[in-house]
Amino acid sequence: MTVEAILQARYSARAFMPDPVPEATLSQIFQAAQLSPSNCNVQPWHCYVVSGERKDVLKKALINEVMKQQAPTPDFDWKIAYEGAHRERQFGSANALYSSMGIDRQDKMKRNMAMLRNWAFFDAPHVAFFTMERYLGIMGAVDMGIYAQTVSLLLKEQGIDSCMQGALGQFPAPVREILEIPDELGILFGMSFGYALPDAPVNQCRTEREQLDQSVTFIR
Repeated sequence: MTVEAILQARYSARAFMPDPVPEATLSQIFQAAQLSPSNCNVQPWHCYVVSGERKDVLKKALINEVMKQQAPTPDFDWKIAYEGAHRERQFGSANALYSSMGIDRQDKMKRNMAMLRNWAFFDAPHVAFFTMERYLGIMGAVDMGIYAQTVSLLLKEQGIDSCMQGALGQFPAPVREILEIPDELGILFGMSFGYALPDAPVNQCRTEREQLDQSVTFIR
């Protein structure tokens, strides 16, 4: 597959089969991701890939944490309220997602239950947490985004689907404790991945992209 073909085929999967990805395949993918570019080649990423029993323990701990209905305490400042076109796209994305599951906009209980599935990793067999040293700030976050996109494309090349999740950076305390992540590393975000359930209604959701002239200015 070409990179463009992978991008066209990729989507955010939110329902997975239980089958794990073979360890050899995981090693191959994350080894290749080491080739990701970064500012001054600092390679700031430290990725925790969690599977099996430890993943199940973490899932229970995160759901218990979220069910306390307390405010998120992320390691990095990403308190943002989208405005203008960004807010419209956010609403459009949410509408597409909940419509695919047959959840009405006014049904807050079902929406909350669907949201809670973020911390259950959508029943994926694997979850990755992307961490970096806290002092790196925005430049480190740029590099982390490049790295995570690389991982996502390499996964799709192998027929493995994924979903990037900012939600997995909202409640870092249980993750830090269970995975024994050092204090100097901040948890930026996460990604659930595995083999998607092709017929799941939620996996039929697709979001729109803006026209090129809304995103790129060519200057000659």
